[in-house]
Amino acid sequence: MVSKLLLANYEVVSKAIELGEAKKWIDRLKDHYYKIYNGIGPKKSPELYGAFPTDPYSHTPRGKGVQQPGMTGQVKEDLLSRSGELGVRVKEGILCFDPELLRSEEFLEHKQVFYFINIHLKKSEILLVPKSMAFTVCQVPVIYQKSDENVIEVHAKDGSVTHLKGKQLNFKISQAIFRRSGKYEKIVVFLDSIN
Repeated sequence: MVSKLLLANYEVVSKAIELGEAKKWIDRLKDHYYKIYNGIGPKKSPELYGAFPTDPYSHTPRGKGVQQPGMTGQVKEDLLSRSGELGVRVKEGILCFDPELLRSEEFLEHKQVFYFINIHLKKSEILLVPKSMAFTVCQVPVIYQKSDENVIEVHAKDGSVTHLKGKQLNFKISQAIFRRSGKYEKIVVFLDSIN
């Protein structure tokens, strides 16, 4: 139930931002979001929450149809909430990055290797620099880097780099990523507004 509340709160925050509500109200909604987030079981000690596993999982064996509902609802809600925190949105077929809920402490303080499975299903890695973080969208790594401007670099497989101002890709690049074409190897999003 807490995951449902978290997702509902995210939707309210997102709508308030979209409608251009006053910053003080948006900030209060964000504070409530993280109070709810910190109340979810994995954030609690076994002494406080209870000594049982709280990892989202499904009781369905691999390769079988749905047989028993597990925590699949929680998995879906947590994924949607996390995607919202990261600011990943699709508007009119265009991939946008607007992480209004993302906190500064999620960015690395030191270099670290980011491991992921690429579009060709091979284990890959990227060395991340301080003040960055990474995740994938359609198996393409997206690297957020703190900056003093909003710019995106899209690195193609052929070695070329496309520079875009703002926080969104263009339609052509977005569609290639959604189709998992393999044309693009990584996206670096430079962000100037991380709290």
